[in-house]
Amino acid sequence: MAQIIAISNQKGGVGKTTTSINLSASLAAGGVRSLLIDFDPQSNASTGLAVKDAKRNIYSLLSEKCDFSQSVHASSIKNLSVIPSTMDLAALEFELAQREGREVCLKNCLRDKINDFDFVFIDCPPSFGVLSLNAWVAADYVLIPLQCEYYALEGLVSLLNNVLRIKKNLNKSLEVSGIILTMYDKRSSLSQQIEMDVRQNLGDKVYQTVIPRNVKIAEAPSHGKPVLTYDVRCAGTIAYLEFATEFFKRHKR
Repeated sequence: MAQIIAISNQKGGVGKTTTSINLSASLAAGGVRSLLIDFDPQSNASTGLAVKDAKRNIYSLLSEKCDFSQSVHASSIKNLSVIPSTMDLAALEFELAQREGREVCLKNCLRDKINDFDFVFIDCPPSFGVLSLNAWVAADYVLIPLQCEYYALEGLVSLLNNVLRIKKNLNKSLEVSGIILTMYDKRSSLSQQIEMDVRQNLGDKVYQTVIPRNVKIAEAPSHGKPVLTYDVRCAGTIAYLEFATEFFKRHKR
């Protein structure tokens, strides 16, 4: 059965969508059957993989206007499929508020449907609302991208506390997959200090791989590609391939 990973941070601009795209693409390139669900109304993961303007999407699925198989689209990467997002997803926050059992809508849509995949990744919105709640209730693990800057570190405690609340009240099997440090600048003493602080406090919950600041990583989404197919030799590609290997070893059953 597929493992469901919610890639989440309550702060925007930390590399959440970039990690969603590049981790899933790197695993797929290695033969791991992966599904990426774009659960952010901004739809950046969809456009970053050139899967856009799809009428059958995550909003359609949750609104019961299409079934699961109709919502799944192939990407340009073998073994990587995508359920795209749409700006209409923002309205779902209000629609779900009126539903009984609103926190399990995504879980119910995925149940018994994802056996063809090894991993299902959910790119969550950069806030903790009904959408993120659905993702965390559906997930087995939360993966936290953490930008190497002070304000991102400040919100980490709140994020981890929310994971504990969901685990206690709504999803007893939810665990933290780990924290992946992003936008790391080895020349910056701040990046080094944050890395040291996080590793001292959270130990092996922090992945050994760090994702560097890299121009190619930033450029790739505008071409509708993961960095792996945009520039296979750049530092960003190497880092995400190393991270995918480490992630797979941690989650191998």
